Amino acid sequence: MPVEIHPLPAFEDNYIWALQSGAAVAVVDPGDAAPVMRYLEETGGHLAAILITHKHGDHTGGIAELVARWPVPVFGPATEDIPHCRHQLRGGEHINVPELGIDFEVIAVPGHTLGHVVYYRRGMLFCGDTLFGGGCGRVFEGTMTQMQSSLARLADLPPDTAVYCAHEYTQSNLRFAHAVEPNNAALQARRESVAKRRAAHLPTVPSLLADELATNPFLRWSSPDVIAAATTHAGKTPRDAVETFTAIREWKNGFR
Repeated sequence: MPVEIHPLPAFEDNYIWALQSGAAVAVVDPGDAAPVMRYLEETGGHLAAILITHKHGDHTGGIAELVARWPVPVFGPATEDIPHCRHQLRGGEHINVPELGIDFEVIAVPGHTLGHVVYYRRGMLFCGDTLFGGGCGRVFEGTMTQMQSSLARLADLPPDTAVYCAHEYTQSNLRFAHAVEPNNAALQARRESVAKRRAAHLPTVPSLLADELATNPFLRWSSPDVIAAATTHAGKTPRDAVETFTAIREWKNGFR
């Protein structure tokens, strides 16, 4: 039976992803239980599993309430404090999601947090706060080298991979991307498309990895224009991809 994927908006700009096959539903990063419960009531589904990418409360806050009603398996990073997590992951595992009949490869992506993991299968990537539409997560616990390496690992996935990130940040991220690469025609076209979707109150994610590779400055450390922008911002020419990424990420941290 095919798996349908639905975004469940939460808080101001989060997405909880619901994967449904028949009546069975798995959710990714349920920071709030209420949207999940509403979805299950509306669809007549039942919770089958919870997948967690990292420990932040806007990704984990709904777990306790959900498992109190549905005592389902919780998958999450082994090195982070994830409530009710009995399936602890470090990257490199292949997991089967109960009742949905699908498998995921677990990839470790330290940077945003040290234990952050993502869930990948052909055609889909659930990446939490590592890769966003047009952007990437802040480097809170890891190093810039770790974050760039994690993003490089994701950039090597097939370009037709749908990127299911956890936040609706695309429009603001692309505004920064335009500051980095004002002459990128693909980026301009994407900004126009995203603006139309947001005006219609529609999600801008998932995006395709191919579009991220063409427009997201945090994956474009080899682009001459991105290197030039990093040089201007840092006041020196970056020696490698990590230094280019670092200059762009530090610029974004203070961008308004």
